[in-house]
Amino acid sequence: MRVRCGWARSSPRPRVGQRLWYRRSHPVFDHVIKGASVVDGTGAPAFTADVGIRGGRIAAVGKTDEASRTAEDARGLVLAPGFVDPHTHYDAQLFWDPYATPSLSHGVTTVVGGNCGFTLAPLHPSRPEDADYTRRMMSRVEGMSLVALERGAPWSWHSFGEYLDALEGRIAVNAGFMVGHCALRRCAMGAEAVGGQPTGEQLRAMLRLLHDAMDAGAWGLSTTRSGTHSDGDGRPVASRYARPAELLALARAVGEHEGTQIEAIVAGCLDRFADDEIELLAELSAAAGRPLNWNVLTVDAAVPDRVPRQLSASERARKTGGRVVALTMPILTPMNMSLGTFCALNLIPGWGAVLALPVPERVDRLRDPAVREELLRRARSEEAGVFRRLADFGRYVIGDTYSAANQGLTGRVVRDIAAERGQDPFACLVEICAHDGLRTVLWPMPSDNDPASWALRAETWRHEDVLLGGSDAGAHLDRMCGAPYTTRFLGDCLRGRKLAGLEQAVRMLTDDPARLFGLRDRGRVAEGFHADLVLFDPERVDAGPARLVHDLPGGGPRLHSEAIGVRAVWVNGVETIREGVVTGAVPGRVLRSGRDTRTVSTR
Repeated sequence: MRVRCGWARSSPRPRVGQRLWYRRSHPVFDHVIKGASVVDGTGAPAFTADVGIRGGRIAAVGKTDEASRTAEDARGLVLAPGFVDPHTHYDAQLFWDPYATPSLSHGVTTVVGGNCGFTLAPLHPSRPEDADYTRRMMSRVEGMSLVALERGAPWSWHSFGEYLDALEGRIAVNAGFMVGHCALRRCAMGAEAVGGQPTGEQLRAMLRLLHDAMDAGAWGLSTTRSGTHSDGDGRPVASRYARPAELLALARAVGEHEGTQIEAIVAGCLDRFADDEIELLAELSAAAGRPLNWNVLTVDAAVPDRVPRQLSASERARKTGGRVVALTMPILTPMNMSLGTFCALNLIPGWGAVLALPVPERVDRLRDPAVREELLRRARSEEAGVFRRLADFGRYVIGDTYSAANQGLTGRVVRDIAAERGQDPFACLVEICAHDGLRTVLWPMPSDNDPASWALRAETWRHEDVLLGGSDAGAHLDRMCGAPYTTRFLGDCLRGRKLAGLEQAVRMLTDDPARLFGLRDRGRVAEGFHADLVLFDPERVDAGPARLVHDLPGGGPRLHSEAIGVRAVWVNGVETIREGVVTGAVPGRVLRSGRDTRTVSTR
């Protein structure tokens, strides 16, 4: 006997009161978002619809008056898929901050971690010192608070699977993780990982660890050969010693697992690839038969040959049976500097040795005109690459100061102060910092904030092998705040430069990364998809200014930015953010390769 609406067709039709009682007692939906302007992630034109959520998935898109436990009026608001951030370092922060703030507030419902070759697992079970090495490395190379790493994470795992299990059921965002080459090397080789080459048995051990990690759900391999990546002892991180044969063996292992990827950093990522780097990236992708992404493509009209050179790696990969995808940011992410603590200035050739001196000696050296002249020469040379943009010290803005001598300088441009004092800008900046014992916070104004650079960015975004992302959220916590790129980009598209339409912008933040990583049933507002959703006001959506807060374990500082105009965020159908306030729910999932991702083949 067929049943409709829970009542037998042969039964007497219930009276109106009975029907109302039944619908309230047996709701069709958990929640309905009514009358929203739906931008579904595909790039199709927005349309007005009700969206019903049931059991963590989108159960209806269209006009509905069916019963629901809760409902809200979303007229005048935009409903989009939750944003996917393809490059984060939330590996540790999720243990003390399950909401991945501020990313979740800015509509990010899925984060990809384990990038750049750095992960917290695997750890060798008989070498507890490996955990200490890893913490110090993460503190140095990714700018994480060492105290927060020590106090905020349980460090209760050894295998990569145990690390994933430690996060399961306690996070508010969806999170997938690559396994880091540095961790694999350290676990297989011990202290020999830095500076050494693996024996045959050590390489086989590395491969076993990688296979075990992917069996447990790792998304694939991440690795780095960047000259800027050093460990807590100041030595090159372990993966920088890997030869191509080792990398290719690991890449082939990635290709044996469903739903996997490669993420790789080489020295040329910062400026221009060398020929051998282009070949290596293409070969790694082809060997795995999986996409490879790298971070980050810097777009600057003053360096017109950079984008074509960097995208030549994608062209080469296609010819060899691979696919190489460049990540690029759609906003300019401010990053502060300091002469007192480790920052990007230390990475300029010739600067590291001076900035590593004890503070009194460092001040004396920086006050020496001959030393300053040599530092400027090195910073402006071709060898400095992308760091050349840091060499115009007249364009720096003074941030926080700490001495009476610097009172009133916060917010002022160094060039103006130097003109008033009759000084060279670099000499002026050094004197300001010296008064603060080198603690002064410095904000360089971007040199690529011109119309030509923005036009070039808009053109670059349309390339099939360019993906928006590269926030580094969870890393460099007191230096930069890239997490709000999603809302800031949308605000710019709607009310600022308008370099992309709303539908195109949402697609680039949602469906594009979801398809690259092979996410199953995520990235779109469509029936049957997981209900990862963000509801925002198109007239207001934006990101607030970055401000320093002290909320890390142990009271350490980090930069934070409030979301503007975001009404609510749902993860797997559960409300996690309402008007900027976390609800306390932790419905996020650890996304595991194969189960939650499908293979995106390059062949």
